[in-house]
Amino acid sequence: MTQPASDFIRQRIKQDLDSGLVEGAIVTRFPPEPNGYLHIGHAKSICLNFGVAEEFGGYTYLRFDDTNPLKESDTYVEAIQQDVAWLGFEWSDRLTNASDYFDALYARAVELIDGGKAYVCSLTGEEIRQSRGTLTEPGKESPYRGRSVEENRELFERMRAGEFADGEQVLRAKIDMASPNINMRDPVLYRIRHATHQRTGDKWVIYPMYDFTHCICDALEGITHSLCTLEFEDHRPLYDWVLDNINMNFHPPQIEFSRLGLEYTVLSKRLLSQLVTQGLVEGWDDPRMPTLAGLRRRGVTPGAIREFCRRVGVTKQDNRVEMSLLEFCIRRDLEGTVRRGMGVLNPLKVRISNYRDDGEVLEGPWHAQNPDLGRRELPFGAELYIEREDFTDAPPKKWRRLSPGALVRLRYAYIIRCDEVVRDARGEIQELVCSYIPESKSGSDTSGLKPNGVVHWVAADTAVAVEIRLYGRLFKVPDPGAATLVDDIDPASLTIRSGYVEPAIHHSDDDHFQFERLGYFFRDPERANTYNRTVSLRDSWKPG
Repeated sequence: MTQPASDFIRQRIKQDLDSGLVEGAIVTRFPPEPNGYLHIGHAKSICLNFGVAEEFGGYTYLRFDDTNPLKESDTYVEAIQQDVAWLGFEWSDRLTNASDYFDALYARAVELIDGGKAYVCSLTGEEIRQSRGTLTEPGKESPYRGRSVEENRELFERMRAGEFADGEQVLRAKIDMASPNINMRDPVLYRIRHATHQRTGDKWVIYPMYDFTHCICDALEGITHSLCTLEFEDHRPLYDWVLDNINMNFHPPQIEFSRLGLEYTVLSKRLLSQLVTQGLVEGWDDPRMPTLAGLRRRGVTPGAIREFCRRVGVTKQDNRVEMSLLEFCIRRDLEGTVRRGMGVLNPLKVRISNYRDDGEVLEGPWHAQNPDLGRRELPFGAELYIEREDFTDAPPKKWRRLSPGALVRLRYAYIIRCDEVVRDARGEIQELVCSYIPESKSGSDTSGLKPNGVVHWVAADTAVAVEIRLYGRLFKVPDPGAATLVDDIDPASLTIRSGYVEPAIHHSDDDHFQFERLGYFFRDPERANTYNRTVSLRDSWKPG
């Protein structure tokens, strides 16, 4: 049984409950921007926010941070909801949007203006950036910082009325241009965007910035613990400043944790978008992508991702996690429950010269260690396909498969011996001529023979032709860089084969299978007769 997680966030929540600092339910939120697809890094935040709320008998808001109409769409909204639900979490009636609070946010901005804590600045965006200073030099105050409350109020109302062009005016907090924290140097709270919003239409032409929005939304929704990734640690003073300077009777604590880094991939929205727009992958749901849509299409299960996030844990230190850990979690989730059948990825024909029957139907279990999965029929005949890699002319020492004169067992069938190798004019192997041992039938073998090993196979006349997509790691280096993104892509990350599967796989209602000795595969929901390799069978990561 999986042990409950223990980390500094859960310890903090328990302390807050024990001390009476929090009364009632624990309330968290997951606040994605609807401007892209979620990836496995987001899964860590989803599992944390929804997970701790469930563990402490609370609940979680799924809140869309829809404050930038230039980049957002309903497509992303729907995809995000699908991904969160697919991971196994629900939000019930707690689906909200930052845009639900636009009126309340505007009122709080006016409150800051009236209190002399915010002003309308007419500097350009570039001028604001240049005046912010550096880590070692203070910023310079805007020449518009001294505007009166009345003038700021009038200008802000005119901004809302649409009288100014994009970028002509912004609303800034009046804090401290000499603060050692650059985020506190009069940050922008509102900017002008003459763009139709997906939910509010053309009602607004000014939109709040995230740092102003999410702390107020947290307070309005009664979030007891606002869990953010570590890059927001320097933004926490601004989170607190906003709530301390407006009329709010609730002030959630912001708590930061490390974001997920994963070897052999990128988790930057910008770089993921580049992969898609440049045609370096086949889309956001390409099975090589770290998006939840891509992982789902590859056949990765929600349970594997949740277990991966549990093992990664929650810390204050950024780190890059081994890809082999994710692969281990995928195998672990599939190994005991997925049906095991036979598929041939690189077929080599085998003709059994002494087989005189028209064919027969053998039988085998779907999973030797899980009889609850039942059994399936295995058509057998005089012509078979085996894996080309299971035969060699010159067997090395301890070779456990087929070679001239050698004996092997066909899984759940008979022992065969290779008698002849048929080649074409170029010397390429076309087929193997073999003989079978009739008394060696699996389950009733009286031959007394000891074959080299066991190989998988399919009967040529009943096997179903399929496309096999062998997906590997998208990048050939553990830490791909933005500047070398294209060069770092592994050209062998996708190999397409024309293979065969046994008919029981093709006719099964299941989508996940282990192809014996080859890996775990998933029936592609978008391509007919196509199976995607989810993960290979070999582990390179071992539990510590």
